[in-house]
Amino acid sequence: MDEPRAKRPKIIRGEDDYLPGNITEIELHNFMTFNHLKCKPGSRLNLVIGPNGSGKSSLVCAIALGLGGDPQLLGRATNVGAYVKRGEESGYIRITLRGHTSEEQIKITRKIDMNNKSEWLLNGKMVPKKYVIEIIQKFNIQVDNMTQFLPQDRVCEFAKLTPVQLLRETEKAVGDPQLPIQHEALIEKSYELGRLQTAVGNIRESLNREKALNAEQERDVERVRQREELLAQVELMRKKLPWLKYDMKKAEYMEAKEKENDAKKKLDEAAKTLNDLREPIEKQKQEKSLQDSKCKKLSSMLNDNAMRRRELQDDESRLEVQVCGMYSEIDDLKRQKETRQQRIIKAKEDLVAAELELADLPTEPPKDELETLRPQILDIEDSLRQTQNKKLDQDKALAQKKGALKQVVDRVKDMENKNTKLLHALRNTGAEKIFEAYHWLQEHRHQLNREVYGPVLLEVNVSNQSHADYLEGHVARYIWKSFITQDPSDRDFLVKHMKTFDVPIVNYVPDEDHRRPPHVSDKMRMLGVYSRLDQVFDAPDPVKDVLVTQFGLDNSYIGSLEADQRADELSSEGISDLWTPENHYRWSVSRYGGHVSASVDPVAKSNLLSCGSDSQEIKNLRSRKKELEDEINTLEQSSNSLQISRRQLENEAAKLHRQREEIINNRKIEVKKRRDIESLVVQRRRILKSLEKEEDVDTMVAKLADKSLSFNIQRFKYAVNIKNLLLEALVHKWTFSEKHLSAIEIDSKIRESEFGLKQQEKFALQASLHLQNCKKEVDHCRNQLADAKRFAESVALITPDLEKAFLEMPSTIEELDAAIDDTLSQASSILLLNQNILAEYEERQRKIEALARKLEQDESKLNGCLADVDALKGSWLPTLRNLVTRISATFSRNFQEMAVAGEVLLDEHDTDFGAYGILIKVKFRESGQLQVLSAHHQSGGERSVSTILYLVSLQDLTNCPFRVVDEINQGMDPINERKMFQQLVRAASQPNTPQCFLLTPKLLPDLEYSDACSVLNIMNGPWIEQPSKVWSNGESWGMVSRLLAKSQS
Repeated sequence: MDEPRAKRPKIIRGEDDYLPGNITEIELHNFMTFNHLKCKPGSRLNLVIGPNGSGKSSLVCAIALGLGGDPQLLGRATNVGAYVKRGEESGYIRITLRGHTSEEQIKITRKIDMNNKSEWLLNGKMVPKKYVIEIIQKFNIQVDNMTQFLPQDRVCEFAKLTPVQLLRETEKAVGDPQLPIQHEALIEKSYELGRLQTAVGNIRESLNREKALNAEQERDVERVRQREELLAQVELMRKKLPWLKYDMKKAEYMEAKEKENDAKKKLDEAAKTLNDLREPIEKQKQEKSLQDSKCKKLSSMLNDNAMRRRELQDDESRLEVQVCGMYSEIDDLKRQKETRQQRIIKAKEDLVAAELELADLPTEPPKDELETLRPQILDIEDSLRQTQNKKLDQDKALAQKKGALKQVVDRVKDMENKNTKLLHALRNTGAEKIFEAYHWLQEHRHQLNREVYGPVLLEVNVSNQSHADYLEGHVARYIWKSFITQDPSDRDFLVKHMKTFDVPIVNYVPDEDHRRPPHVSDKMRMLGVYSRLDQVFDAPDPVKDVLVTQFGLDNSYIGSLEADQRADELSSEGISDLWTPENHYRWSVSRYGGHVSASVDPVAKSNLLSCGSDSQEIKNLRSRKKELEDEINTLEQSSNSLQISRRQLENEAAKLHRQREEIINNRKIEVKKRRDIESLVVQRRRILKSLEKEEDVDTMVAKLADKSLSFNIQRFKYAVNIKNLLLEALVHKWTFSEKHLSAIEIDSKIRESEFGLKQQEKFALQASLHLQNCKKEVDHCRNQLADAKRFAESVALITPDLEKAFLEMPSTIEELDAAIDDTLSQASSILLLNQNILAEYEERQRKIEALARKLEQDESKLNGCLADVDALKGSWLPTLRNLVTRISATFSRNFQEMAVAGEVLLDEHDTDFGAYGILIKVKFRESGQLQVLSAHHQSGGERSVSTILYLVSLQDLTNCPFRVVDEINQGMDPINERKMFQQLVRAASQPNTPQCFLLTPKLLPDLEYSDACSVLNIMNGPWIEQPSKVWSNGESWGMVSRLLAKSQS
């Protein structure tokens, strides 16, 4: 609770008879009925009189609004602009308050205008309103307190104040300023006290009830706990079961690991043995390679030797032939010495025969045949070259087509991926089986009579995102997952088989009466409309017609931001639906009254069409794919035919080339034969010449004998060389045989070693495979072990307590399963009618503990609240009782002077401080009883007298600078009005009573006035301007008379 504020100091009247906070001057300009008004109220009772409508209440409104009051306070208007004089744009209120000294004048100015704006000035400087409110609060000016400020329109409200409200207003107007604060605090504390008392009672009752319920269930709970303990043991044993399985898997893993190690050892041994076998084989191969190289060298030497022997033998044979020829020639010379003439004749005949044979041989080559073959070969080669070029061109085109086909296929896949995104979007909106429906349709298209489209979302393509927002917002959501058929039998077929997919089936029937869609007029375009909604998207004709006919897309228009700003003008152009970048406008005409109603909704972002794909593009791509496949097939067929043609041409070219080669070969044979015959002719001519020039036979025989001798000597030398070469060849052959036999022996050893090596490699391979199998087995066991460990850890983590408990349980799976079954049997033997009794008991026990804590806390809060209430009540109630007693004493005295009786009582209600109130009891007849002031017991005049006397009774207790009462005397009879006026005059004459404004349209004659009374006459009219200038100083009647005399002279 906040610290109490200090009491207001007692205000003391100054030498100028004004109290701090009194109003010393009021100036109005263009305010309500006044063009301009300036008046200087008196320091005590100010009687403001004037005819009805002259502006008395305007003065009250000016005081209230000028001192920070709200328009609602006056009960006239709800905004400040209503108080500006009619016909004017602005006005102001200036109120001058007396400060703590007579020289200190505080001028508060409030400027108002027709736009309900206010500006605040303090002594001519513009300040925020809160500064003005702070100054007003310093003087305890409360324009919202009806005991201080009672305008005409709120007089009835004051009479209707309940005792509680009257107490609140009185506390704020008089007495200690802490009283209303303490009262509010007590009310809050009383509410809190009542709430705490109720809460404590409810909690205590709930606590006792829960305790009684738990006491009744303790026996059953004990049996439940026994059963729970058995089940807990079962659960504990079940926790050990996966760990036992883990141990079993661990043993299997260790066994597999040991097998792996053994296999690894065997593989290492096999590898070592394999390496040991490979080393001698390599050495033997190297030795064999060396022997082979030596054999090759010897073989080369033998070949060289054989070649030289062949050359020598050839030379020797040639010499032998020549020697034999010489011997024959010698013999011939000896035999044919006598027949020389015959031999010459024979030689001539042989020469003629050879020359004839030479003449018979063709002299010209077969050019005609070659010339005939050459163009044929050239033509075939040219055709072959063209065929090859065509084949290359077609292969290049085929490669290009295949590349294009691959791009199209990839693009179709990409577009189908977009279709997948759209199907996902549909499924997210509630179409859970849209994928199944789509795939079912693709698989069964061959069973349909005509093309079926769907889902519609996949068939629609919108290029502009804003248009997608409009279209999705305009069309009902169900249509996006719909399938559209063009044949009734197709519709029935789909309805029958796609019923489980929960998708709508729509049958499209073309409209034979094609109505012309509305036209976007030039005026619409000037106003910002540029298209209709049916023109901004692409779709197959049946899909588009269904969307247009079902949702009126051709009557929905699209506009720019300009259309958004000029939407009202567009409604007159016959547009009933308009989409703009920010809003969706819809206009409808009533069938009955014909009036137009409009609705405006913000444009929502598209969720489905934003991830859409172009269905037409997919269709075009599929068509392009078919075209490319057909073109590729055509090109492949053409390429194959070209390949066949090329092979045929190649065969023909080869055949012609063979013919040409045969001709050329025959020509070569003929040339060789001609050369041989020519050589024969030359030889026979030489023989003939030799016969004709033949020398002496003996001389020739001697020459031939000498020549044959030299040839035989040469032959002998050749024979010696051949013998030496044969000896050398024999040595080489012997060495070669040795080396070759050695190589064969080494090769045999290598084969034997390689056989053993292969056997060992096979064994090593088996060992490697065995090791791999062992590793797989180890990995499998390791995975099973890890799975078993994860499962065991998910069931229970090993803790020291749990490990200790596991030691007391059976150590095998079979024994543990048997123990679990036994314990479960024991638990099952404990029968329970209520299976949830333990949970209910424990929940109730927790609830009891929580209720006990809550009860303790609330009792502590209750005791604290009681202490706070007692402390506040001890300070507030005695002060309030004393204040009400003083008000009642003054009120009773004032009523006695008016020959009636009255009193003021404090209506107490113990700790219900919100019900405390002030009761005003009065009686206006001697025979009557004191009754509470109300409309049921007193007349209007009696209530007015009681109200003004209550306000008068507050005069000497009030710490406020001034009080305003508007026309409170209306409805009083003259006697009561006169008595009431005397009371006001007497109260105003008291030393420290606040300034008072009493507004009334009239006063009774012959009233008694004192110096404390000031009369303010308010008059207005068409001829009041001149007198108003005279009254502007507001000093005295003498000043007025002198000013009037001057004006008349």
